[in-house]
Amino acid sequence: MLRKIVNINEDLCDGCGDCVPSCQEGALQIIDGKARLISDLFCDGLGACIGHCPRGAITIEVREAEPYNESKVMETIVKGGPNVIKAHLEHLIEHNEMDYFQEAINYLSANGIENPIKNKNASKVPQSCGCPGAKEMSFEIQEESGNESGSRQSQLRQWPVQLHLVSPFANYFQNSDLLLAADCCAYAYGDFHKDFMKSKSLAIACPKLDRNQDIYFEKLVSMIQNSNLRSITVLVMQVPCCTGLFQLAAEAIKESGRDIPLKVVVIGLNGAIIKEQMMN
Repeated sequence: MLRKIVNINEDLCDGCGDCVPSCQEGALQIIDGKARLISDLFCDGLGACIGHCPRGAITIEVREAEPYNESKVMETIVKGGPNVIKAHLEHLIEHNEMDYFQEAINYLSANGIENPIKNKNASKVPQSCGCPGAKEMSFEIQEESGNESGSRQSQLRQWPVQLHLVSPFANYFQNSDLLLAADCCAYAYGDFHKDFMKSKSLAIACPKLDRNQDIYFEKLVSMIQNSNLRSITVLVMQVPCCTGLFQLAAEAIKESGRDIPLKVVVIGLNGAIIKEQMMN
């Protein structure tokens, strides 16, 4: 696959080793007097090592490379002990790589290893290195008043909203009622903000087209367990592929061990509500 990955100019590299400690994934080693990328699997392409090279020998290029493998990285990371694990997890948070972060947490849990930042709220860690469009924000909603133009105020309380981008530890999920909506619903239902979003946290997803949906399941379980969600409302379209979003939420509640209210609302292709049902 084509992806970003570090490139080391051997003519410029003097083997000082300053880049090695800054690579939290353990992708760099000094071999035969030069910095070497030991495996494509270990390089996340974020370039944390670049600023530590006094010779300017490290750059980021786009080339064919094996996909980054967080589980393989964790096999190496855990050998370094709690401080190395902590540094790696914080590195992922700082770069807003919350899918990899959740995968790392799952690895620790599956192997009976304590999470050294268990009580840290990931949403409070600076994310200036991440994508600006994924920077977490909360919005204050003002009470609506009369409006001669007929326009309505947005009920959006947060950013981001796409399920791959949100952090399950974000403040806006704490003790909230979650609206989990299929992407198309906001376009089909005219009063989406007024009828469904008000006073709710939001996550959107497409159960047919989105990739890596196992991450969605893990995030929902984490939200339920760690953010103490009060309820989940799943909003889907009247098409067979949309049922996957409801099933995802139901399985996440079951896996979490908590019994919280789950409601499903089905929107018809003409924009009308055709079904509302409490599932538990």
